[in-house]
Amino acid sequence: MAEAITVARPYAQAAFLFASTHGTLKDWSDMLGLLAGIASDDSMRELIDSPQLTETQLADLFIDVAADRVNEKCANFVRVLAANGRLQLLPEIATLFEIQRRDAEGTVQAELVSAFPASEAQQAAVIASLRKRLGRDVELSCSIDKALLGGAIIRAGDLVIDGSVRGKLQRLGTALNH
Repeated sequence: MAEAITVARPYAQAAFLFASTHGTLKDWSDMLGLLAGIASDDSMRELIDSPQLTETQLADLFIDVAADRVNEKCANFVRVLAANGRLQLLPEIATLFEIQRRDAEGTVQAELVSAFPASEAQQAAVIASLRKRLGRDVELSCSIDKALLGGAIIRAGDLVIDGSVRGKLQRLGTALNH
């Protein structure tokens, strides 16, 4: 995994530099997200690994599947990736691009995982707390994990705050065993 990220980084940086220079960060973010989804599809991964298609045919296939949702510059990016045998790296490229975009925009993506749906007030409180702690705007996504029993886990970049009942019980069990 680390090797794929390492190989993907220069491509993500090139896409970011181009998009930021042309003021199209959001557009490129959307296009790369779409292409990453295409590259993650099981049938497409088989085609990428198959020697039956040339690099040009693979690039054309990606561009055709994406249809009119990628512009010509992004289509050229796909052609470069195909020519270098790097289409399988599109998910990593999209992830790295998003990290750079959020850094440039001063935002961070956070995830709130709770045992029960979080209310609007709870979400607002988490956003306000993270904004104060991280000094950045926060984009919050929420999900439910019934295995938590109660409480919540918050992930924002490298920061993980485990306030779940399950996490507290695990920490208590560890403390009692030592």
